[in-house]
Amino acid sequence: MNSSLRTSASGMMAQQRMIDVIANNLANVNTTGFKRSRVSFEDVLYETLQGDQSVPNSGAETVAPIQIGKGVRLAAVMRVHTQGATENTERPLDIAIEGEGFFQVELPDGTTGYTRDGSFSISDSGALTTSEGHPLLPSIVIPQDVSAISISDQGIVNAVGAQGTAGAELGRIELARFLNPSGLLSVGQNEYVETTASGEAVTGFPQDAGFGRVMQGSLESSNVEIVQEMTDMIAAQRAYEINAKAISAGEEMLQSANDLIR
Repeated sequence: MNSSLRTSASGMMAQQRMIDVIANNLANVNTTGFKRSRVSFEDVLYETLQGDQSVPNSGAETVAPIQIGKGVRLAAVMRVHTQGATENTERPLDIAIEGEGFFQVELPDGTTGYTRDGSFSISDSGALTTSEGHPLLPSIVIPQDVSAISISDQGIVNAVGAQGTAGAELGRIELARFLNPSGLLSVGQNEYVETTASGEAVTGFPQDAGFGRVMQGSLESSNVEIVQEMTDMIAAQRAYEINAKAISAGEEMLQSANDLIR
């Protein structure tokens, strides 16, 4: 009977983890470039009460083994890198990626971070940086005498003259993509770092083979779907409740067994 209590407890803990993930998805529903996470579970070890047997008859049939499972555990929390909706902001330094790719930024420790959040600003030295002050890689510096900039779909950054004429090319935005983007490690601030699971970064320019295009004056919204998250939350809550009832039923059965001894 104690086994059923532990099994139901593992179910409650698994559903609590699912609620934790759903809560984080809903909390970031308005976070720029946020990618929702999805939980997957797996069953654990089984107790084999009886192995497979051969029935002694003319057909020599085999009976399947008798096993009882011992619960569930968290297998993975996978990040879903589907495209979020594009929101028009009309801000020149807002850049959205439509398709595959990440912006590359320099983190404080000198390593390279990756982000889909294209809400850039200009630092005191004229470099394009994230809202956290992390400079874009390769570095693009905006001269002080430039009144405006234009960014093409291919990521080419041009200075705009006083009369609206195109000036000198200031640089070109470079993107990175991964064989397994779900393997990236999230470090907060809308940024990821490379891991062994993600594979090495492959760099290229927007609209090159395998890369998406960039859109000036727009930002990519979160790909969280509130209705789907609410549905998953209700399912997790019901599963949590039924596992709690299984624990209550097991406890009552143990109490009945104790009463027989008395």
